[in-house]
Amino acid sequence: MRGTMQFGGMLKNSFIDYPGKICSVVFTVGCNFRCPYCHNPNLVHGNGDVSLLGEGVLAFLKKRRGLIDGLAITGGEPTLHGALLPFLEKMKVEGFPVKLDTNGSRPEVLADILDRGLVDYVAMDLKTLPEAYPQGLGAPSDIASRLKRSIALIKNSGVRHEFRTTCVRPFVSVELMPELGTLIAGADRWCLQSCRLDDVLNPDYFTDPDAAQFTPEEMDMLKAAATPYVADCRVR
Repeated sequence: MRGTMQFGGMLKNSFIDYPGKICSVVFTVGCNFRCPYCHNPNLVHGNGDVSLLGEGVLAFLKKRRGLIDGLAITGGEPTLHGALLPFLEKMKVEGFPVKLDTNGSRPEVLADILDRGLVDYVAMDLKTLPEAYPQGLGAPSDIASRLKRSIALIKNSGVRHEFRTTCVRPFVSVELMPELGTLIAGADRWCLQSCRLDDVLNPDYFTDPDAAQFTPEEMDMLKAAATPYVADCRVR
């Protein structure tokens, strides 16, 4: 459904969410995955406050022009919203760079966005092997082909991009990194994100939270295994 873009929240200033820019961050409501370690559980089910409208975001950015370099749109999953493209068109007209975060589940929407040059940076989650998404992440059974199409679209788009992996067992291991790396080989950047298991969507999934998390030394091992596949690999 198209119409007015609605958001569930806004971070007015961020130095870390859009590489190389000072940005504002807006959060869409609703997600089609159920990752147990998700740190935005209030956004996942789509029943949060959506009183922040796209027009309000645009008005804020206009007032902060010169102080804010761009906008990062995250979620939830932004590509679920029919009003996303009209909102991106308005951002383009106003000259505000946009970074889009996505789980890659809707390649048809992503293709439209990229073909029309509506974003300047894309960050896609690569949570584990695509074939394993339905078992642990609540994804639909046909998700693997959709994720692989999104990966190809992003890599071939000419748009600055990164892939992001939240590192938590059993979804990630050193042994899996070559398979994951092969999927995104040649990408601009691969960010490996440490995971805390407090205030997550489904804490009961992790019977031993300490064992599920990677130590700093183990994160370095993951990075060493991932580095050969991309231009830039880093731990966050």
